[in-house]
Amino acid sequence: QVQLVESGGGLVQAGGSLRLSCAASGSIFGINDMGWYRQAPGNQRELVASITRSGSTNYADSVKGRFTISRDNLKTTLYLQMNSLKPEDTAVYYCNADVYVTRWDTYWGQGTQVTVSS
Repeated sequence: QVQLVESGGGLVQAGGSLRLSCAASGSIFGINDMGWYRQAPGNQRELVASITRSGSTNYADSVKGRFTISRDNLKTTLYLQMNSLKPEDTAVYYCNADVYVTRWDTYWGQGTQVTVSS
């Protein structure tokens, strides 16, 4: 019913930039909070950044000042601009959204790999 599809991951050198996108599609009647999470091998999935429908943002301390989350409500698309990337940012990045179809549920994308080489 609802799909979240991430794109934009890849291999980049330390200090470089990437922009992730997450497109939501399906029988969507509304989207509230959206977010980006990441999971490195051997680690738990962690919140990177989140954004409310009105645009209020929240960031993990480790990415503040380097990453920017944004969304296009008309296109139901979520973005993550990642600058000054570090090797420790290497992980699979997942998008997440609270979506109303027949009720509010949380949906996840399939993930996109980000690898930062030193």
